[in-house]
Amino acid sequence: MERPEESLLFEEQRKRLEAAWAGLPDKPEETPDSTLRALWSLAAGEALSAEKAMKQPLRPLDASQEEALRALVARRLEGEPLGHITRRQAFVGLELIAGPEALIPRKETELLARQAIALAKAALADQGSVQVLDLCTGSGNLALAVAHHVPEARVLGADLSEEAVALAKANARFIGLEDRAHFLAGDLFEPIRRTGQGPFDLILCNPPYISSPRVDEMAEEIRSFEPKLAFDGGRFGVGILWKLLKEAPDFLAPGAALAFEIGLGQAKGVLGRLAKNPAYRDPKGLEDPKGEIRALVAWKA
Repeated sequence: MERPEESLLFEEQRKRLEAAWAGLPDKPEETPDSTLRALWSLAAGEALSAEKAMKQPLRPLDASQEEALRALVARRLEGEPLGHITRRQAFVGLELIAGPEALIPRKETELLARQAIALAKAALADQGSVQVLDLCTGSGNLALAVAHHVPEARVLGADLSEEAVALAKANARFIGLEDRAHFLAGDLFEPIRRTGQGPFDLILCNPPYISSPRVDEMAEEIRSFEPKLAFDGGRFGVGILWKLLKEAPDFLAPGAALAFEIGLGQAKGVLGRLAKNPAYRDPKGLEDPKGEIRALVAWKA
């Protein structure tokens, strides 16, 4: 029996994708092959991320499913993000719901996620409990990564967008963590002040950090399909970062850590700001595989 990967249909659709491929560097897991496998699985009735689809065998399609596959490939070629089509995205070993309500989680943010998991585990070992706050939580990917990998952690996420918070809550239910990860809507620390929660042993944030003038230069797939609120960081791209650094000490427990993602080229300026702020100590940068600092950590003095 012919394997789906050896069929004429698979080869035709792969060539369609390859001929017009414009993958994003921040989604290295998406290739013509992984994209086709994810779309094929969706046409067969199973929603999978590109990463998970590469690990699953393909099922044969009937005639109506073949037509569905062609239509799905057409949507991807028209620029619609794969995560919006499949409603799935992998992040640090978790299969999450994705959609236009929040930025699709990126591989580059796994650098911050892995550091957050390590920091949460260290705090837990040191004091027997750990409370984590994830600001600009989006789909909840960072908060849920910590809650999944550190089962003893109590995790709270917050986002300005009520649509993003609804997606984060849906993700918590989807992976069975709704009892340990909760989400609030509001501007940065505002919902935390309102509810009187804290102090926290770890505060995380993946804020919007793209400067407004650069938004129009971004890939069409991002600026036309993903929420601008999730990546537009204002005129210089650091407005929310400065607010974060200013307000976070009021919500950090003594010796607690603040960890957050930054954009390319922002490390020097943000590290300088941290070094001059007496509320923090020992700021350090976290490098991605290319040697670029893409996340920072500092501890409350």
